[in-house]
Amino acid sequence: MFDHHSGFSGGAPVRPPFSHSLFGCPCCAEALPNLLQAGSIDLRRQADAYRSRSDFPLTPAIAGEHLLVNARIMTMDEEMTEADALLIRDGRIIQVGSREDARSQATEDAQVVDCQGRTLLPGFIEPHMHLVPIAVLRLYENVGPFRYPSVDEALQRLREVAEEIALDGDPDRWVVGRQFDPSLQQGPPVLTRQMLDRVSTTQPVFVYNASLHLGYCNTRALEIAGVTGDTPDPPGSRFERDSDGMPNGVLQGGGAMGSVARHNAAMRAHDITRACLEVFAHANAVGFTTVCDQGTGLMQGAAELDLYRALRDSNAMTCRFRYSLGDPRAEDWDRASIAFGEGDGWLRVAGWKIVSDGSNQGLTGLQREPFLCADSRGIAYVEPEALKEKVATRLAQGWPVVVHANGDQAIDNVLAAFEAARAAGLDPASNRCRIEHCSILHDEQITRIQDLGLSPSFLIGHVYWWGQAFRDEIFGPEKAAKLDRAAACEAAGIRWTIHSDEPVTEMNPLRCIENAVTRSMWRDPDNLLAADEAVPVEVAIRAMTRDAAWQCHSDHEVGSLEPGKLADFVILDADPRKVEADQIGKIRVLETWVGGVRVFRSEGEEKA
Repeated sequence: MFDHHSGFSGGAPVRPPFSHSLFGCPCCAEALPNLLQAGSIDLRRQADAYRSRSDFPLTPAIAGEHLLVNARIMTMDEEMTEADALLIRDGRIIQVGSREDARSQATEDAQVVDCQGRTLLPGFIEPHMHLVPIAVLRLYENVGPFRYPSVDEALQRLREVAEEIALDGDPDRWVVGRQFDPSLQQGPPVLTRQMLDRVSTTQPVFVYNASLHLGYCNTRALEIAGVTGDTPDPPGSRFERDSDGMPNGVLQGGGAMGSVARHNAAMRAHDITRACLEVFAHANAVGFTTVCDQGTGLMQGAAELDLYRALRDSNAMTCRFRYSLGDPRAEDWDRASIAFGEGDGWLRVAGWKIVSDGSNQGLTGLQREPFLCADSRGIAYVEPEALKEKVATRLAQGWPVVVHANGDQAIDNVLAAFEAARAAGLDPASNRCRIEHCSILHDEQITRIQDLGLSPSFLIGHVYWWGQAFRDEIFGPEKAAKLDRAAACEAAGIRWTIHSDEPVTEMNPLRCIENAVTRSMWRDPDNLLAADEAVPVEVAIRAMTRDAAWQCHSDHEVGSLEPGKLADFVILDADPRKVEADQIGKIRVLETWVGGVRVFRSEGEEKA
């Protein structure tokens, strides 16, 4: 029997009961739009201000001509050709093959780069992330499970931040953390003001839950915000309280969170444009050369497009950017008359995104049967008939339709919508329509996906980070084994990819590849989740290069190393095929090149 006070069952520690409030999906959270509003941040004004700076536009780096030799090159073309030399000129690939063939086409001006036998791959492609949310959250300290496995470790890091701020002599500066995730971190399921008072009693402390549906603050933050026992709960939100009626520091919903967070003056000074460039630089550091936002407009509508265009016009982007328009802002997009494919090699609109349900770990993914741990089947964010109408409308306009679906009933609804569209004479396959996350897949659903020509993209971190919880608490072993069925889709001839969905999990292609190859679980390292769904490393690499480029409608220019394509590639310190599978994520990215320009070089390489 679970003891709600001790968190123990039969002497063994277990996670607290799951709830939407604790572990909900950040895609539907109001926290970030509210935070931008509370901080008086207007992305359109920031874009205009960025354009007016004296350093705008920046002079783009000159690609020139480079001959890379002595490399172990995986071209990831259709034949999986390997080579040892690559000639690039003015941002494009001229020749890939032997050193002799490449040198025969090089000019005298070519700079020779000796790769010293290292592995060279096409630049990795992230098919599903969220740019503006990541840029906003970069202002705050990441105290999530991927860095701090326990609550105690997270609190210790916040104490260190508080001490650093105190040394700077700025008593009004807030200590703000993000990514706290009690579904993964060992310890209590919430952070109360009493716990955060141990971080600091003099400085305001605020922590965002990874779901962005909850926040936590200390007593000082409540005082600054004027929240007392007499403060009424905001509409649709609430201040959790102790038995005496006093707020306990747990803030549920966007209203309660915003009423406290808006007093943090640092937010108003946050430069989102520069933060986006920092996101691109981080993506380069882990090996990405193209990333795709799956939900543009959910923060501030069409103003986000102004931000994107300012970034593009600056010539300061170091990562190619693709994006899908968020369906909740459909009226904005229809007024703007934006069409699929607008843009260029740096910035292009690539899809229309619909969210049909929530998250399985948040118990909001729509299921055929109730969850193992709750009398609930999740939530349909869009009812089946409305979903059919949305899919058909956007397909008729020529959009590649991208639908978020986690639960098996949600996937049923999505498949029915695409089948109805096809029956009406539309063709989902030719538009390369996608199912995002596509988490729980039954055999007959795989058959329907193959028949429709759809393409799933799996949030593969579900297997590693939440696999044990899915197996033991949320679904049970039989249904959990249907999570992220990459091998089954591969066997059916279905094109699929893997992604991070940052800020849900952190962008890192080699970690994603390792997760797909091993199917290991963080909380149960001695066992695998559905080992028969593991894929060979070459197949996982293809999912993050050539097939991700195809999903993002960019395979004509990136995703493989072939003459005529853009010179986007990475150099690794080890061949992913030659290391132990559980070491793939530890491979170092030594260099990242975009358009024939080196945009990242590791510290060790810089000193070499």
